[in-house]
Amino acid sequence: MDDTQRQIELKEIVNGDVTFAGAHAESDLHDESLHQQHREPFAVARPHSSDEVARLVAWAHRHDVPVTPRGSGTGLSGGVTPVNGGLVICFDQMRDVLRVDVRDHVAVVQPGITLRELNEALLGTGLHYPVYPGELSGSLGGNVNTNAGGMRAVRHGVTRQHVLGLEVVLMDGTVLRTGGPVVKTSSGYDLTQLLIGSEGTLALVTEVTLKLSPVFTYSATMLIPFSDLQAVTRVVPTLISSGLSPSILEYLDVLTMASLSSGTDLQLGVSPDVAEAAAAYLIVVLETRTPEQLEGDLMSAAALVEDAGALDVYVLEGAAATKLIEARERAFWLAKAAGADDIIDIVVPRSTVPEFLESVGELATHHGAFVAGCGHVGDGNIHLSVFQPDAKKRDEFLLELFRAGLALGGAVSGEHGLGVDKRGPYLALADPALVELQRKIKQVFDPKGLLNPFRHLDAREDS
Repeated sequence: MDDTQRQIELKEIVNGDVTFAGAHAESDLHDESLHQQHREPFAVARPHSSDEVARLVAWAHRHDVPVTPRGSGTGLSGGVTPVNGGLVICFDQMRDVLRVDVRDHVAVVQPGITLRELNEALLGTGLHYPVYPGELSGSLGGNVNTNAGGMRAVRHGVTRQHVLGLEVVLMDGTVLRTGGPVVKTSSGYDLTQLLIGSEGTLALVTEVTLKLSPVFTYSATMLIPFSDLQAVTRVVPTLISSGLSPSILEYLDVLTMASLSSGTDLQLGVSPDVAEAAAAYLIVVLETRTPEQLEGDLMSAAALVEDAGALDVYVLEGAAATKLIEARERAFWLAKAAGADDIIDIVVPRSTVPEFLESVGELATHHGAFVAGCGHVGDGNIHLSVFQPDAKKRDEFLLELFRAGLALGGAVSGEHGLGVDKRGPYLALADPALVELQRKIKQVFDPKGLLNPFRHLDAREDS
């Protein structure tokens, strides 16, 4: 069959909402990876329903065309890089809230809806979707595919703790439902959890059933400077063990804080002498039901961090608190603008963060790299901006960095996924038996190897 006939078939499936090679929007051809690779897919199709997705996938299966699912393209690991000659299925036309059940705290949504759109739709219900990866333009489908986490994971967990069920399309066009609007089940294999974090390599998500959480009325943001980074990371287990249940526990080294402050005109009220002595900052957000409880929690938290050597404690008011959190969300963009050569999101047990960061410093010196950092220190997810323009030296440094993290019980990626960028280190360091078992699972779901190939566990390269 020639390309003209294949184009006609695709146009019929999605009512003309498709572009072909040579006419694609540039933004459809990459995510936010720092290592973008130019690829030219045969088509970028925008379905409007699960039925259209199933027909697209069946078409690709019939013609042996690789398929790349795409949400908002906000990922950082090359997870939605198209395949040469392949089919991109973009979900930005499937963004409806299908149902909200306030009594059961459940929402059913399409995968293209963004986090911002979802929480706007929930205004007035007293509920929200608490997973907060930082980029509110990210889609729910993308969050499911990478098991996104973010700043609120220390209290609320990551995506997999809030997905109750999925509707998915398998690579042969079969539509399948997993799970449902119940909070527990002991009936067969948990395919919902298997699919979450699989980076679109096993099935295409067309509907998500989410568990929602009540909105807390009262909150406060604390900014706490320390004279060294080790003190910041050592106090975190103490804060968590105290029972205060902070919603956000973030750290910023002084270089990252300086970048955020200059890039966003933050006015945080930190005295000059404290700012000069500070080497790192801890951000703590507390949320409660009553103003009395909030006041008590603030006093308890302040006492704990002061005992741990905090230089001072600042409780930020309204606008300043909002701007600080928004600035922290933009840390990636500032690092990108500053010319970072890589950004990693390794995760280690939170009690080992001080040991890991010490290794980071030693390895950076050895490999001639400059590293700045911040991260979700409450759950051990460390985000490091790496400046080392020599690709060979950088790859050697990153491999040793990942090796150090894994030796502490960590993982190569905490929330960004492997995509194309982190596939190499993962495959080099993972247990071969574990990789082989995962590849057998992939074979069951996608025997032709067409679904989101050349990334994740797939060692093949797109030509």
